[in-house]
Amino acid sequence: MSSPMPHPEQAAILACTVSRDVQNFDLLIEDMETVLGESWGDLGFAEALTFFGQPEADGMEFIALAMDDADEENMALMGEIISQAKSRGIKVILIAEDVTPGALHTLLRQGADEFVPYPLPEGELAQAIGRIRTPPLVETAGTGADHIKAGAQKDGAVIVVHGLAGGTGATTLAVNLAWELATQGKKSGPSVCLLDLDLQFGSVSTFLDLPRREVVYDMLSDTESMDEEIFGQALLTYEDKLHVLTAPSDMLPLDLVGSEDIARVLQMARNQFDYVIVDMPSTLVQWSEKVLTTAHIYFATLELDMRSAQNTLRFKRALQSEELPVEKIRYVLNRAPKFTDLNAKSRVKRMAESLSISLDIQLPDGGKPITQANDHGMPLASSAPKSPLRREIAKLAASIHTLKSDEAVAA
Repeated sequence: MSSPMPHPEQAAILACTVSRDVQNFDLLIEDMETVLGESWGDLGFAEALTFFGQPEADGMEFIALAMDDADEENMALMGEIISQAKSRGIKVILIAEDVTPGALHTLLRQGADEFVPYPLPEGELAQAIGRIRTPPLVETAGTGADHIKAGAQKDGAVIVVHGLAGGTGATTLAVNLAWELATQGKKSGPSVCLLDLDLQFGSVSTFLDLPRREVVYDMLSDTESMDEEIFGQALLTYEDKLHVLTAPSDMLPLDLVGSEDIARVLQMARNQFDYVIVDMPSTLVQWSEKVLTTAHIYFATLELDMRSAQNTLRFKRALQSEELPVEKIRYVLNRAPKFTDLNAKSRVKRMAESLSISLDIQLPDGGKPITQANDHGMPLASSAPKSPLRREIAKLAASIHTLKSDEAVAA
């Protein structure tokens, strides 16, 4: 077949599905007809390579490359289809069902523009088509490239924040701790980099009102080629004081990156900044060990409830079973009871004893102003400077900075 079927009478072909058998992807057929009407066709894998060289392909906008686990044997052919399409200015939407993360990673690195899982979520294909048809917005936030210097060796301190349950304030702590550290000192504070490594649900960009950018994915997907310039271009600056690596613009598999990738990013950040604050996903992944062993302090946030207690117990057991440095963990109790609430204070003590942990860091409930600050994309120091929570985080940042300064003097 030298031209896409089954639409031989159409005046212009805007898109094609490319698959082993498009009938295996009936939902894709329905969505293509909904979005494009009759202006699309379907091709087999080998037919697609032939079709790209024909005049009918000149006006084509994109292909929807659909594959399942049986097609992983033909990864070289998949890659060639993507390369040929990209060389002709044709966008590629990857539709994958039961494909391993490794194969998915490879095809995305070879140039696929969008990824949509199969079965297709409602309206997801239409959104992906809309994204590839819409020119990227011009970035208005400054990048961190100006701060990055080749050959820098600052050996910055790595401070990690990990929420042991949803809603325990891990990102709030990470963002505001980073800002308080960046504003230490009356004149020029220490250099601070905030890394959002929650590749799926990271919200640092929301809390600081920063855009998510494709360049973050580009950097993470090829850290072997990363240098100071590439790393700097992936960073954004907040108020010219805090440098931020936001989570990618799309939800990505947590195993898109490996331990070596994370090690390179952390080392690059440590070379360039005095402090590196890492906001972790709540899920333990293959590279969690690398972050823990690199960290100088590892804050784990929890609350005074049963789910936090159970998760903390499982978290400790997981680390101990792998003989990881659990002594680096500093447990942070968020929404801690007030000093006058003796009954709740007793519960905190019993919880710490039953889990065999120390709860030396207890953060008060900041209430509604905290949610408002996060929604407005502002640190607490700007939106709620007198908040009890902000004051405690500021004290924590000051103590960390004092400790680091004392160590530097002693060295």
